[in-house]
Amino acid sequence: MSQPGHDTHQHEAAHDHGHHAHGTPHPATRSMALSATLHCLTGCAIGEIAGLMIGTALGLGTGWTIALAVGLAFLAGYTLSTLPLLRAGLGVGTALGVVLAADTLSIATMELVDNTVMALVPGAMDAGLVNPVFWLAMTLALGVAFLAAYPVNLALLRRGKGHALTHEHHTSTAAVTGARRFIPALSTSTLVAAIAAFMLAGFLVSLYDSLGEPPATHAAGPVGTPLHPGGR
Repeated sequence: MSQPGHDTHQHEAAHDHGHHAHGTPHPATRSMALSATLHCLTGCAIGEIAGLMIGTALGLGTGWTIALAVGLAFLAGYTLSTLPLLRAGLGVGTALGVVLAADTLSIATMELVDNTVMALVPGAMDAGLVNPVFWLAMTLALGVAFLAAYPVNLALLRRGKGHALTHEHHTSTAAVTGARRFIPALSTSTLVAAIAAFMLAGFLVSLYDSLGEPPATHAAGPVGTPLHPGGR
């Protein structure tokens, strides 16, 4: 004969098991995956462009420039994900731990695909920042990287991982007080718009520069004047 308390405990355990089996604490949706992928894309774009600009300015080789760009992409991506958690009240160590678990696979996927596409586009790796080829190739690379990272984020969210780990902190309604008030609250849409505007401006400047170059001229005198004074 079973004891009433034991039956109650079994019922509660079964209820808890059913809750975890049939539901997840952070439901994965396509909109969440889209937002997570765009969020990672902005960090990757900031790091990639900054790394290429610095590498070009310092005259670094292609390999070192790519390494710098990838490193800055991870740094920018982690930073953009950490700031909202700090604003929500998490400590630095806790926030970094959550972000490393949530974003690493997504950023790594983007960086792998992005740099592969850049390497495959003829002339993209050798094009300078004032070359339209660079900006067109970068736009293509980021677009393909987005398409590659989206299913990765969606799969992680369905398992309660990835950006699901940070979702509850992003939706916190707790009042922001103290020094946390000075941490900027940057929405994903704002970041995407800023990156798009920057890349468009870079493309237009490079296009203007390439079209504005004067045609190559030969060392010839005025019309009708021989090239060499003694020529006939």
